[in-house]
Amino acid sequence: MAVLQPQSGKGFHKVVSSYEEALAGFQAGMTVMVGGFGLCGIPEGLIQAVYQSGVKGLTCISNNAGVDGFGLGLWLQNRQIATMIASYVGENALFEELFLSGEMKVILTPQGTLAEKIRAGGAGIPAFYTATGVGTLVAEGKETRAFEGRQYVLEPALTADFSLVKAWRADTMGNLVYRKTAMNFNPMMATAGKITVAEVEEIVPAGTLDPEHIHTPGIYVDRVIQGHFEKRIEQRTVRH
Repeated sequence: MAVLQPQSGKGFHKVVSSYEEALAGFQAGMTVMVGGFGLCGIPEGLIQAVYQSGVKGLTCISNNAGVDGFGLGLWLQNRQIATMIASYVGENALFEELFLSGEMKVILTPQGTLAEKIRAGGAGIPAFYTATGVGTLVAEGKETRAFEGRQYVLEPALTADFSLVKAWRADTMGNLVYRKTAMNFNPMMATAGKITVAEVEEIVPAGTLDPEHIHTPGIYVDRVIQGHFEKRIEQRTVRH
């Protein structure tokens, strides 16, 4: 029996050399997940490339919307997001302005529920019940059901046309390793996109990564690009 050599077979080499290749097929009106928490672990170069493309009408799923002038704040600045699905929006004045004016639709989702909706989407689970949000605006228009005397609300899963994630290290087959808190939403989003693009700090040959240290298997990743990261600090304390 012949031994398969994945690194030489078509489709196993995931590395692309330009952001144009990384975002091939990205179009107006798509749904896109963007990894990160605040400014930690965001795919800075991919965000910048979408900003420069000018693609509009996006439904964006992310924990938050960056800050004014950086991260997803650039997409807000360019009026590229039509609908924002997020759990936290407190660091962006433009976000508030677009929401209150009705220029952008906002679907606020409890953070744990948002994470589970994405995880479920990646796992092929169409919906799940949770007690979070029962009796609040979060549950309006959604099915509720009692289990053992407690009410739960049915939350549909989330998937996306593109998932843009950031990892510390990748191999050429798309296996990813995240570093510390930059893991945040990235692993689950990597599983929930029809096309997942990973922007990484280091790319190593296939077989280099310890299999037990891989966080996202390459089967979920379609494209890998080497990035250069500014890594801004969202809140800096200089004096106590």
